[in-house]
Amino acid sequence: MHQAKRREFIVLLGSAAAAWPLVTFAQSPERMRRIGVVMAYAEDDPNGRIQVQAFLEQLQALGWVDRRNISVEVRYARGDPARARELATDLLRQQLDLMVSNSNLVTTILQKEVRTIPLVFISVSDPVGSGFVRELAKPGGNVTGFANFQPSMGSKWLEKLHEVAPHLDRVGLLLHPEPPNLGYLKSAQEAAPSLNISLADLRVHDSAEIESAFATFAKEARSGLIVAPNFVTFANSALIVALAARYRLPSIYPFAFFAKEGGLISYGFDERAQFEQGAIYVDKILTGAKPAELPVQYPTKFEMVINLKTARKLGLDIPLQVQQLADLVIE
Repeated sequence: MHQAKRREFIVLLGSAAAAWPLVTFAQSPERMRRIGVVMAYAEDDPNGRIQVQAFLEQLQALGWVDRRNISVEVRYARGDPARARELATDLLRQQLDLMVSNSNLVTTILQKEVRTIPLVFISVSDPVGSGFVRELAKPGGNVTGFANFQPSMGSKWLEKLHEVAPHLDRVGLLLHPEPPNLGYLKSAQEAAPSLNISLADLRVHDSAEIESAFATFAKEARSGLIVAPNFVTFANSALIVALAARYRLPSIYPFAFFAKEGGLISYGFDERAQFEQGAIYVDKILTGAKPAELPVQYPTKFEMVINLKTARKLGLDIPLQVQQLADLVIE
């Protein structure tokens, strides 16, 4: 009996010894990659958190697990250029392999600071005109990523707003005055005469200017609003939606979260999905791809959200055919 047990132990020991090299190989530590992410949002902004979460989940799906084979340091600029510059400087001291930015504000600053490692931007406007890349197909240099809207989107937002509120005579475009937003303005101005609409240029830099713009512009009846994408409008989304309700201005927004917060209509793309695409580019670069050869991509699918509850409060009867074209109708 004792001999049988001893033979069994030797067999088991031999099997384990044979497996040791395989176990050791499988558990050998990979080199920890370090990436820095700078968001334009504040830490407590729910949309920023959703986007970062989508980015991290996609990285994990691709085999990059935070604190195991990759270290992801996320920082929030809170819409402050000086803070964004400080964050970039601090992160670059940590010997990063790659950096990720979102918004034109952050990307403009990081591009000046990040010279020797790749930079992947997500949700920026007009990356060529903004000087981030040389051309879309072959960016060149160490920067590539994902853009949000073509300049022609200004006319598209105006047309969509006209479909749900055809009685409007005046439409203001609420924007932070940077080159991409001026492109949306030009596009909307060119489309306005064919819709018998007078278009107003409402430039803002902060919440106080947003409140002033609403108070001044909303004095006349039959007025509506387009909200351009920018860190200023994102940071003040709740204020803008509340002011649009107070002044009874039918308004169109660039992303679904505005409509879900009570805005009338949104027409844009899925930002969560674009952050997932950003993670795919990070994976490609960390496994050998060159940013210079990864084309900048624009969204190919857009979604429309209509808030019928808000429409009723504004006394609007949204045509059924327009509702049927929406990706989401909020009752």
